Parts: sequence; C-alpha cells; structure tokens
Amino acid sequence: MKKEESNSGVSGSDIIDLRSALSFLSTQPGQLMQTNEEVDPHAELAGVYKKIGAGGTVSRPTQTGPMMLFNNIKGYDDARVAIGVVGSRERVGLLLGTDPRYLGHKMNEALKNPLPPVMISKEKAVCQEVVHRATDPGFDIRKLIPAPTNTPEDAGPFITMGLVYGSDPETGEEDVTIHRQCLQSKDEISMYFVPGRHIGAFREKAEAQGKSLPISVSIGLDPAVYIAACFEPPATPIGYNELDIAGSLRNRPVEMVECLTVNAKAIANAEIVIEGELLPDRRVVEDMNTKTGRAMPEFPGYNGPANPSLPVFKIKAVTHRIHPITQTTIGPSEEHVNLAGIPTEASILTVVEKAMPGRVLNVYCHPAGGGKLLAVIQFRKIVPVDQGRERQAAICAFSAFPELKTVILVDEDVDIFDSKDVLWAMMTRYQSDVDTISIPGVRCHPLDPSQRPDISPSIITPGTSCKTIFDCTVRYDLKDRFKRAEFMEVDITRFLENSEMS
Repeated sequence: MKKEESNSGVSGSDIIDLRSALSFLSTQPGQLMQTNEEVDPHAELAGVYKKIGAGGTVSRPTQTGPMMLFNNIKGYDDARVAIGVVGSRERVGLLLGTDPRYLGHKMNEALKNPLPPVMISKEKAVCQEVVHRATDPGFDIRKLIPAPTNTPEDAGPFITMGLVYGSDPETGEEDVTIHRQCLQSKDEISMYFVPGRHIGAFREKAEAQGKSLPISVSIGLDPAVYIAACFEPPATPIGYNELDIAGSLRNRPVEMVECLTVNAKAIANAEIVIEGELLPDRRVVEDMNTKTGRAMPEFPGYNGPANPSLPVFKIKAVTHRIHPITQTTIGPSEEHVNLAGIPTEASILTVVEKAMPGRVLNVYCHPAGGGKLLAVIQFRKIVPVDQGRERQAAICAFSAFPELKTVILVDEDVDIFDSKDVLWAMMTRYQSDVDTISIPGVRCHPLDPSQRPDISPSIITPGTSCKTIFDCTVRYDLKDRFKRAEFMEVDITRFLENSEMS
C-alpha cells in the first residue's frame, strides 16, 4: 500500500466527479491510500478497510482513516473500487471547502439557494462511454460490477453507494435517494426501501397503477452529490430534487443525461449507471442465494436480518466510463455518519432557527448513532425566558428529523465535537431525575434493533421508540456558578520553536 501522490494541481473548486475528487484528495496529506495488491470483493475488501479507515459503529479495532482505492480486484480485469471517500468529517470539509465544524451550516445555505441540474447530450456524457445491454449474449451484472460482500454472512454482493433516480408517475416530480441493493441474478437486483423514502413512494404509486417504475442507479459520483442526496423530509419534501442542493454546493449545476433503455435520467459523469425498472407485484427474499438469514451490516453496527419480501429492479442496461471505479461503503462506518448526519444537522438548524433565531449555535449528529439516532445540540441562553427553550429546540429537532432517537443539549462553552467534553457536561450539569425527558411511542428508525416490543412494553410495533432528551445545560439563573476555570491566554509559538519531543 502507498499514499497516493500527485502533482495534478486539482483544487477543491475543480471537483466535478469522483475522479477529480480523488485527484484532489491525492494532494492532501493522509487522505488517500491506494493499493495494487489483489483483493477479493467477497468480505476481504471490507475487512481491510474496517481496520484502516472505517470508524463509526464498526466493531473494534477500527479507526477513522484515509479513503482507499483498490486497483486490483480478484475476478475483474477492468475494475477498481473506492471506499471511504467521505469517511471522515475532515475529508468532507476539504472536499466541500468548509471548516468541518460548520458543514451543517454549509448544507443549510445550499438548501436555501438551490441550483437545478441541467441536461447534456449523450455524446458528452462520459457515463455512457461503454454500453452493455441486458439482451447482449452473456450479460451478467455480477461480472460487470465488483459489488463487495461486506461480511461472510451477507445476503450477497451489495451496491451501497448507488444513487437511485426516479420520477413521480403522476406529477413527474423527480427525486434521488440511496438504497441498499443486493445483486440477485444476472439481471435482477433486490432493493430495500426504508418507509417514507421518496423513490419508495413513487414505486408504490406506479405499482398501484400496475406499472413498472423506470429508474437509474448512478455509482461513483462527486461527493457533493452523495451528501446532498441524503437530505430527508421535512427539509426536502417529496418532489424536491436534492440535486439542486448539490448544484448549489459546487456553484455549478449537476449534469444529467437521458438513459438509453428507459425513460429516466442519470448523472452524466457517473462512473457506472444501471438502467432498468422496479417491477410491480414482484418480490424476492433478500438472502435467496445465500440463505444466511442476514442482510448486511447497517448503520447501528449490527448485521440486520434479511428481508423476506423486497421489490425487484429489472436491469435493462449497464453503462460506464472506460476503466470504471465502483464506489462503495461500509454501512456502520464513519462514511455513513457523514452522509446521513451532515444533512440532518442542516435540517435541524433550519427548523430551529425559524422557531428561535440565534439560540442554536451548532448541531452534531454523533457517530455513536450512525449519523441518525443521536444529535448533540449547542444552545445559547441569552435572556431569562430562554430557560426551557432548549428543550423546545430538542423537540423541534425530532420534528425536523423523525428518525432521531436521542438529543443531548449542552451550553455554548461545550465542544460538541469532543465526546469527552459532552460527557463532562453531563457529569457536572445534569441530574437524571429533572433533566431527562422521555417521549415514548414515537416512530423512529426500523433498523435500530432495540426498537422491539420484547425490549420495552412502551413499544407496540417495531420501529417505534422512546425518544429521549438529556438536558445538560445550566439553568439560566445559575450560570454564574458554572463558569469554567479561565486560564491565561498565552502565545505558545516560542515554546514550540524551542522544544524537543522525546
């Protein structure tokens, strides 16, 4: 393995696709590692990255580290795999040209100033440089795309970074989302939809009419596109095209192209595009080929059960760039934290700022919750009547992101990105009998394995939870008692210049 070095001269403002993102990261120390060692996409590739850079809720030992580019994939002559592209908050900040602490604010501004995508001709779309039609002799998507199997127990090889594009069959409104997709046969993929996702709603409308839903799946993209696509309601209601946010982040519209075999659009500079249709009234068992009973590792850190009945994506064609790069991720990794968490931070900031301007300074969707279940909110009490409004802010956060399970409230002097500082606030400013607020029986995220009736009598059906607020802020009238010790401000330059590290 080696750290990638380059004199490409690519800067963050030049990023338009995955390749330019990798060129940029190759100029940033410690951000990109590549290897020419042959790697097996079945469990081995994920096992390597688990130790080198996955982080998040992945089983220990792990760490938050560089992204990796695997150049030699066992069983594939013309394929590469990139993993962990947005696998650290620092790296996302570099890719978006923003202080990592204020990525939520950056996304919030992009949400307020959308820039819609534009269409380009097929001749200019690099994603269609090579075309494989499902009617071609010997077509088999499993031989075209080295989709990894994350663990030996997985239901099969999964596409984890496939951006699904579709449109409402009634209104024509467009949307993009990411779903887990298991390769089931040479031309069929099962697709799991968490309830409430927009493409899932489009599919249900089409199925009610007895029709297929034409879609595309774009793989290997500008990181801004992936992160923007992970916004959810109410910040981006159904029919809101999250690609507008990606365009705003880059100050350049996302380029789209018409698919070759279905009535859908795809990201024009994607590495790989799968074209096809979600079939009506057709279901498959997720682990039909392996019968392990497992799906794949999901963001809470557990291997979820295989779904017994999933919709089928029938493939019509696969198009790709020359020497394509398959982009993938590990479900419980820091990459998922950033993909899910940063847009959630923006959503919470948007909603709370409208309700109480200037009070919430920042939000951090913590890795312990996979970017979804846990948020730390930094609240500033300015006047006496602000006492109690911090709890209102937490309730606003639950409404801004329904899958959120727990909120920890802290004061403006606490570093929300430092878990030790957050726990310090809990240990010295929180009393469980008066500062814990429980809200039972509220819909949350179905992949949290603790949300089951046999875990708690308050849970009637799986997927509901007891949401909790931990108020670790100081009461406004007691603020003078809880001032942190103030140290002398010192310029340490001369001490660093005249010191040695042993």
